[in-house]
Amino acid sequence: MSVIDKSVAEQALTGVIDPNTDSDPVASKFIKRIDIDGDRVSVDVVLGYPAKGWANEYAALLKTKLESIDGIGAADVSVSSKIASHSVQKGVKALPGVKNIIAVASGKGGVGKSTVSVNLALALSAEGASVGILDADIYGPSQPRMLGVKAKPESADGKSMEPLHSFQLQTMSIGFLIDEETPMIWRGPMVTQALEQLLKDTRWNDLDYLIVDLPPGTGDIQLTLAQRVPVTGSVIVTTPQDIALLDARKAYKMFEKVEIPVLGVIENMSTHICTECGHEEHIFGSGGAQRMAEEYGVEYLGALPLHMRIRADVDAGRPTVVADPDGDIAATFRRIARRTAGKLSSRKKDYSDKFPTIVIQNT
Repeated sequence: MSVIDKSVAEQALTGVIDPNTDSDPVASKFIKRIDIDGDRVSVDVVLGYPAKGWANEYAALLKTKLESIDGIGAADVSVSSKIASHSVQKGVKALPGVKNIIAVASGKGGVGKSTVSVNLALALSAEGASVGILDADIYGPSQPRMLGVKAKPESADGKSMEPLHSFQLQTMSIGFLIDEETPMIWRGPMVTQALEQLLKDTRWNDLDYLIVDLPPGTGDIQLTLAQRVPVTGSVIVTTPQDIALLDARKAYKMFEKVEIPVLGVIENMSTHICTECGHEEHIFGSGGAQRMAEEYGVEYLGALPLHMRIRADVDAGRPTVVADPDGDIAATFRRIARRTAGKLSSRKKDYSDKFPTIVIQNT
């Protein structure tokens, strides 16, 4: 006969809050099994987001909580991840081979959005997810240089393209199809058609997340994304500077109008630390993104420093998350990635692929 009831163990686990979801594992429905044998309890936790860098620490916290219960002598806690598809805009079909699309926007150029996008994608991959990145900036593609890729995509059937691979990411960009110095002198309809072809004609292979690196602004590409692309959520990148925040607010309002949820705000170039003397200075102001997040009731996903290494690494085609995987900057990107995916995991799931297709025929 068990010393304690399962409900006692479950109640205890409600006291452990996951910082990536701001919820306990019971409320998040991450507890998949609780077995009790005498004074031993065994628990299986399946997170809805990738968490290689957090799973062991989280398991230890849950284990400590369980072993603090009178009557429990030892606890075994297993923490793993299983990423589901989440709901998108009404009337937009899911993209084959992709569970979730996350759009990264800024509203304004020059805030380091593309650098954040590629490192965010790599951080999600490092946490255990299958990840792709689409460079949606047709006029100024930067992902080929940042990922160190110069090849052209192959096509087995003459209709679709195979994504290129770099550092375990699947990637596609107009930059793979043209010379690096060739300007795209196209009008809006051609640009939006190109974006749709890059997205839908690429044979994405079983992605948990596809990061879409949007161009600055709130124009044709953003509107196309909202109306025709199944976007699960969005992330806004800004600096603390008031001018950047003005455009970041426009990006938020754009997503609000097209009913794409904003998962949170990332503050880039938050602070500068001198490489010579260690002096820290808030060159672009302080706390702007956090104030914006509080104003609109969205998540503040984290802050990134203005650091020469981040710029140098993407220029060299090896973003910091892979160039220095054990460094402080990579750790910050991984924390932001876990929190972004954690917030997405709490949103409504999409079960459309679980139901059979019903065909009515006259007989």
